[in-house]
Amino acid sequence: MIRKSIPLLILILICVATLAVAAAQGSSKGSAGAGKPAEWSINASIIEACSCPMFCQCYFSTEPAAHAGHEGHAGGEHFCRFNNAFRVNRGHYGGVKLDGAKFWVAGDLGGDFSKGQMDWAVATFDRSMTKEQRDAVGAILAHVYPAKWNSFTTAEGAIEWTPGKESAHALLDGGKTAEVKLKKFPGMTSEPVVIKNLKYWGVPRNDGFVLMPNEVEAYRAGDKPFEFKGTNGFMITLDMNSSDVASAEAPKAY
Repeated sequence: MIRKSIPLLILILICVATLAVAAAQGSSKGSAGAGKPAEWSINASIIEACSCPMFCQCYFSTEPAAHAGHEGHAGGEHFCRFNNAFRVNRGHYGGVKLDGAKFWVAGDLGGDFSKGQMDWAVATFDRSMTKEQRDAVGAILAHVYPAKWNSFTTAEGAIEWTPGKESAHALLDGGKTAEVKLKKFPGMTSEPVVIKNLKYWGVPRNDGFVLMPNEVEAYRAGDKPFEFKGTNGFMITLDMNSSDVASAEAPKAY
């Protein structure tokens, strides 16, 4: 799961991935005119899961949980291998509409992100998205996930995204490339268990982490496939816009 809380506030000050920066520059020029940053906003929901135990300690630390006993891994290895399936509820980047757009971010945070350096990630855009929409999402992701990556690449696929109060399911290429299946964690009532007032990466607003441990979270493509069952999962809706970024970057009066 890509994300974090107070320890990761330092990431706001770090340069973002080169690919995302290039997308941001290209979209800004195309949508807002030379020299003017684009005006944008996004409200999106995520079906998210990772390899950490429930609830992911990455929100409270600068290293993921240690994993011992997984086939092919040395005992005590730290990593956070995640799948984040997005659907935009409403959004735009300049004149580019993003309502209904679906995209997927999968990867591994690595063993120590105290300096803002993550291991790898792949952003996959749904085949229905236009080039302008993909550039816009790339620009926005640079602010949602303000980090540096050893490797950050893009891909294209078919995304199925099915939310629900009792369960949630997302498929990339019918599950051939990736899959996340979540089931609601039982609370004291029929309402879901929700963690409030916890920061999600660089995003200033969210409606809470709706706890839903995964039945499976898997990335089955490339040379670093992984699959986990019964580990961390949640749904969350985030809200962010260009004014938030401008306010965060504005000089402070002392």
